[in-house]
Amino acid sequence: MSTQVVRSAIQHHNQQQLEYFADKVKKTMIPVESNYVLRHVEEMIGYGQLKRDEHILEVGCGMGKFTLPLLKKGFKITGLDLNAFLLQKLLEYNNNRFPVPLIASDILEIPAEFNERFDRVIGFFTLHHFHHLETYFQAMARVLKPGGEILFIEPNAWNPLYYIQIAFTPTMNWKGDKGVAQMTRKNFVKAAQYADLEVTGLHKYGFFPPFMTNTAWGPKAERVLESFPPFKPVLPFQLVRLQKK
Repeated sequence: MSTQVVRSAIQHHNQQQLEYFADKVKKTMIPVESNYVLRHVEEMIGYGQLKRDEHILEVGCGMGKFTLPLLKKGFKITGLDLNAFLLQKLLEYNNNRFPVPLIASDILEIPAEFNERFDRVIGFFTLHHFHHLETYFQAMARVLKPGGEILFIEPNAWNPLYYIQIAFTPTMNWKGDKGVAQMTRKNFVKAAQYADLEVTGLHKYGFFPPFMTNTAWGPKAERVLESFPPFKPVLPFQLVRLQKK
C-alpha cells in the first residue's frame, strides 16, 4: 500500500505561492522609485492616514518594493513574508540604510509575542494571493491593538484588463493570481464580519498600467481620467480599509 502525505488546503496553497515566486528575482518586484510605486505609497499614506509614530506591520513585503519608500519617509515598518529568500533580498536592497525588523512567516503562524503589537497592518497586492481571506483577516486582527486598522491596496476585480494581463504575461498565471477575482466589496465585508472587523472604506483610483504611469505625462493624465464618474467602478486599484472593533 502506498503512503500519501496529505497537506491542508492552506499548506498546499502556500507551497504553490512559494513555487510561484521561487528563489529568483522577478523584475516587477525589484524596488524602484517610480511614479507607479510612489503613487501607491502616497495613496496608502494619504487615504490610510498613516502616522510616523505608529507601529506598522507590512504583510507580504517581498523585496521591499513599497517598504523602502515608506521607510525613507520615516514610517516604522516591520516586514513579514512567507518567503525568506525575498526578505534576504530586501535586506540587500536596504543596505543598512533604515531599521527594518523582518519576520519570515505566514501571518497565520506569526508568534504570539506579536499579539496586539501593531497600530496598522498594511499590504500591497497581497490579499489576492491568500487562500482563505476570512482566516487571514482573523490572524491580522490578532496582531492589531484595539481600534487598529488594516489597509490593503489590491487589484479591482471588476477591471477586465487584469484577466488579459494574467493570460498574456509570461511571469503570471491563473494558479498564482486567480485571487484577483475575489477582490470585491462583498467578499471584503464577508471576511471582515468573520474576523470581527468592520470595512470602513473602499477607495478606487489609478488608470494606466505602470509603463504609462511612469512617463512624464502619465501621472497628470491619470488623475484627470480617474476623476470621470463613469470610470469609477472599474478603476484598476482599490484601497480597502478595515478597523478592529
